[in-house]
Amino acid sequence: MVEQVSTCSLGRTPRRSRWVPKGGCDPVGSPCWSRFLAGPADLWREELTLEQVFWQDLRPHRGPAPEQSVPEGLQPMKGTHAGEVYGGLSPMGRTPRWSRGRVRSPPPEEEGAAETRYLLEQDFPGMRIGPEPTTDSFIAVMYGDSEGNIPGNALVVDPKKPFRKLSRFGNAFLNRFMCSQLPNQVLKSISIIDSPGILSGEKQRISRGYDFCQVLQWFAERVDRIILLFDAHKLDISDEFSEAIKSFRGQDDKIRVVLNKADQVDTQQLMRVYGALMWSLGKVINTPEVLRVYIGSFWAHPLRNTENRRLFEAEAQDLFKDIQSLPQKAAVRKLNDLIKRARLAKVHAYIISYLKKEMPSVFGKENKKKELISRLPEIYTQLQREYHISAGDFPEVKKMQELLETCDFTKFHSLKPKLIEAVDNMLANKIASLMSLIRQEEINMPTEVVQGGAFDGTMAGPFGHGYGEGAKEGADEDEWVVAKDKPAYDEIFYTLSPINGKISGISAKKEMVTSKLPNSVLGKIWKLSDCDGDGMLDDEEFALAKHLIKIKLDGYELPGTLPSHLVPPSHRKPFQTAE
Repeated sequence: MVEQVSTCSLGRTPRRSRWVPKGGCDPVGSPCWSRFLAGPADLWREELTLEQVFWQDLRPHRGPAPEQSVPEGLQPMKGTHAGEVYGGLSPMGRTPRWSRGRVRSPPPEEEGAAETRYLLEQDFPGMRIGPEPTTDSFIAVMYGDSEGNIPGNALVVDPKKPFRKLSRFGNAFLNRFMCSQLPNQVLKSISIIDSPGILSGEKQRISRGYDFCQVLQWFAERVDRIILLFDAHKLDISDEFSEAIKSFRGQDDKIRVVLNKADQVDTQQLMRVYGALMWSLGKVINTPEVLRVYIGSFWAHPLRNTENRRLFEAEAQDLFKDIQSLPQKAAVRKLNDLIKRARLAKVHAYIISYLKKEMPSVFGKENKKKELISRLPEIYTQLQREYHISAGDFPEVKKMQELLETCDFTKFHSLKPKLIEAVDNMLANKIASLMSLIRQEEINMPTEVVQGGAFDGTMAGPFGHGYGEGAKEGADEDEWVVAKDKPAYDEIFYTLSPINGKISGISAKKEMVTSKLPNSVLGKIWKLSDCDGDGMLDDEEFALAKHLIKIKLDGYELPGTLPSHLVPPSHRKPFQTAE
């Protein structure tokens, strides 16, 4: 599994205040949410303000912004702690970073550290590749000026790292957590979290000593991309894997699936494997949308079966493009998280204040508490109608009921309408100002993509994706690429009764429709082939049309404009002059 995390520059971890019920019933994930809209912010003034968060988080490469640069509409949130907005997001450094973790059944030959090494094209400290079991730890692979390891207990107290809140999982987890730093070009834009392999069979009965799924959920809430790795010859989804995938609920838009080592099977077997994988995932991931599955061989080994090489290259290119685009989308994703957290905080405030209002002042508190918890679905419905809230904005009923069991309802606070109004105003009007700032920043700054490692091998040169294929074939040759097939095309051309060396559009259409391509495609081919725009085709233009039809039938895309190497020799000078 791969998970993608982007930069977040929050300061200190928010501490629990006297305004928060001791039980920590917050379904949003941060202890300060329950007083976000129900108590004063004076206790939090020493923490980072929202203005600082925006300019350190959304614009990390710029540093702190001038005080007046933040949109005025964010002032209603001024003075609140950053964690209240982001729900506990943590920093990942000073540049947008992609964090990759792996959740999968361990392959029989090599562990998932091989996939990390495939992206980096470099060994990293703590890496172990070999027969299972090897990887038994969470490894955060991040950029550093020199190679080295930081153990988990030291990592969670480092204020420059984003992992301070992981300390709540205890020593059993921290002993299985480390940060591996190394100077690698890929890691300047993304960070990688390599997670332990999933246990299967009898191993599932052995406790890890910490809540594995809760750790995965912690990472999933802070990442940009979650990639689940499967091997083509090992598709079983164990009970632990199923629970791990369920911990990603609410993060479905981040999930991608990689069917790795697909060269180990032939085409017929690959079709069966793909179908079996989709069937297995459909039972675990309850979403109507089909997950994006990338098929390939993502390791630096020779392909065992080369019949699907072109498919593997296209899939790898799509995956790399998806990863490379993540730094560009980091700021927008954080803004999206801000909006999502604010909406959740509003709903949370409505629930808490309702429960507070229904509690008796003196007698029967425990009985009333049990009654309210059992009536929580009805309360959701009532609040939904009263405040016009979407049902999807409410926390999961069962989880909320479990959390409420440990809370003292009498310590909840009443609703603060002015704070609700301020948040509504921010969501309705002021977020647009921030979006315009982000767009302006993207225009002014150069496009940032992930570079280095395996990503450089897919960009240029003869081994770049699509080089010398389809419409690009013959681009580096002196001879016109259509010439080799022109004799066969000429035979067809002269059967169409050309007049003065040209055939009419009607005659060309009769031949071109035999390809069974739709008229929209044939119309584009005609436009590309009629180089002089006279509505007729000579023998070279007709040969070009047949060549473009062949390109399309072979599964390649047509070019938007005719490349210079495809222009017929007799049309090159006037064509280039017209251009």
